Amino acid sequence: MQEVYSTSSKRDLMGSVLKAFALSLLVAVVGMLIGTMVPPALFMPLMIVEFVMLLAAFFVRKRKSVGYAFLFAFTFISGITTYPIVAYYAATSGAQVLISAFTGTLVIFAVMSFVGTKTKKDLSFLSGFLLTALLALVVIGLINIFVPFSSTALFVASIIGTVVFSLYIMYDFNRMKNMDFTDEAVPLLALNLYLDFINLFLNLLRFFGFLSRD
Repeated sequence: MQEVYSTSSKRDLMGSVLKAFALSLLVAVVGMLIGTMVPPALFMPLMIVEFVMLLAAFFVRKRKSVGYAFLFAFTFISGITTYPIVAYYAATSGAQVLISAFTGTLVIFAVMSFVGTKTKKDLSFLSGFLLTALLALVVIGLINIFVPFSSTALFVASIIGTVVFSLYIMYDFNRMKNMDFTDEAVPLLALNLYLDFINLFLNLLRFFGFLSRD
């Protein structure tokens, strides 16, 4: 009886995470709509705020919780700062690239979440590899700001990013299935899924944007 209760409780908690994740995507979309009205001069300060919040989330992760206010504030600002990227690819590559990237993100997210949830294997061994790969991508992104890479190098980076965040989706769902957590951890887990989703989308956007070039 206790096992049935535990399974049901875990299912309810994972359902709460998915609801918070879906709501965070909605908040990000609202942020993107607001982004159409934000003066270009404010995008850099907002990106800095987003980066600081991301670092804060990384350190707060050790306490296993962030609040819903933090989650939705972060995703709202993320939506605003994502707008210029989406607008750029819409203008230079067309709406089809956006549709392909979004569809690809949905399919990969669905498949990898299913695999991560259904596999009987504990994927915690991927933690070190994924963190190293993520830090490498961050360093590449920072270097690219000051010393722009060639389009081919960025294309390769987008492929690596797609693989890394696809694996992160599988890893995060597997971790949720195997870990014991309470309602307090729901916002942080939803934030992890949001970061997986939005970064996968952006990497696929760069990937399809490169392929669409003549």
